[in-house]
Amino acid sequence: MPIPEDVTGEEIDKDVRQELQSLPKTLAEDVAKNLVMVARLIDEDPEGAYGYSRVALRLASRVAAVREAAGFAAYANQKYAEALAEFRAARRMTGTVELWPLMADCERGLGRPEKALDMAGAPEVQKLDKAGQVEMRLVAAGARRDLGQLDAAIVTLQSSELASHSVQPWTARLRYAYADALHAAGRSDEAREWFAKAVEADRDGSTDASDRLAELDGVEFMDALAEDEADEDEADEAVEADDTTAPEDDKD
Repeated sequence: MPIPEDVTGEEIDKDVRQELQSLPKTLAEDVAKNLVMVARLIDEDPEGAYGYSRVALRLASRVAAVREAAGFAAYANQKYAEALAEFRAARRMTGTVELWPLMADCERGLGRPEKALDMAGAPEVQKLDKAGQVEMRLVAAGARRDLGQLDAAIVTLQSSELASHSVQPWTARLRYAYADALHAAGRSDEAREWFAKAVEADRDGSTDASDRLAELDGVEFMDALAEDEADEDEADEAVEADDTTAPEDDKD
């Protein structure tokens, strides 16, 4: 796959670059460039990111960072079995637990919420940092909802992190998940309160909490672009109507 000229491979994290030092120099550079493309595209063009991840995987399947990137790319494309296999491989190579919540969410994606809940209660969770533990809580709540256990999902999300007034990287998503679970349970007033709190914490627009809040408040937004296009269509139709009804020029 083509690599843009502005991609040098130097953009990757220094820890990943260190991992690639086990490879021949030219090969390491090629792998690094493909990993840069995975990171660059994974949000806007997950299919493209997946393609570059497969190239990197073909070139250096024994590098943990490559297996991890392949897992993220597969996960972004909802290829959960493949993502799970790559995350497991990366974990075997590194011995770390950071990927545990993602592995559990892959189990959910594969229709195995019970397995995800088993993983939520495993000793590995205690080894996660705060962000990882919050992510695991979100996955566990999602698994409860998969099983139709709405009340249990709500209880799962109730935590010191949810009650905290400080805003952390996970705060908006945690508040949003709680609001969404409350709404699904028919607790609309509480849901509105927590969607509003999610909006306050969502500084980078990672959720659609503002839209959900507006929906609960009965506010409808018009698509400005669609409205302009509709006006143009009406104008065109009016012109066409005038053309068809205009009298023909008198003939001599």
